[in-house]
Amino acid sequence: MRHWMDTPETSEYQDRSKCFVSSVVVNFLISWLVSAVVLVLVTYVVPGFAVTSFTAALIAALVIGVINAVILPILNLLALPLNIVTLGLFSFVVSAVGLLIAAALVPGFVITGFWPALLGALVIAVLNAAVGLLGGRSMA
Repeated sequence: MRHWMDTPETSEYQDRSKCFVSSVVVNFLISWLVSAVVLVLVTYVVPGFAVTSFTAALIAALVIGVINAVILPILNLLALPLNIVTLGLFSFVVSAVGLLIAAALVPGFVITGFWPALLGALVIAVLNAAVGLLGGRSMA
């Protein structure tokens, strides 16, 4: 028996919301996987930048995503005068600090110093730009 609130419009809305939620989850999972692959690629390019396993890369990509969403906006705001003076290049230093924080938190993700972190931030930026041109998204 149908409920009095069941109309074709509400069932269509529920179908759309389920489709939206599933597409958001799929996009998140793809973005997470691409970010982990980007981190693995950086280990081949940057000396002093290491990920011991793909599982560590997945965890590091997730932690970097959280750091990029929570901590780096605050650091970028605090570093705004330096960003203005350096025409935005200081953002790479802030990203390097975020990578160092992630390396300190994630076992199996190792960065041996500031310079590998800075070079890693540059390579990640280039790889993220390439992924963006291909139509994908990355959290790293």
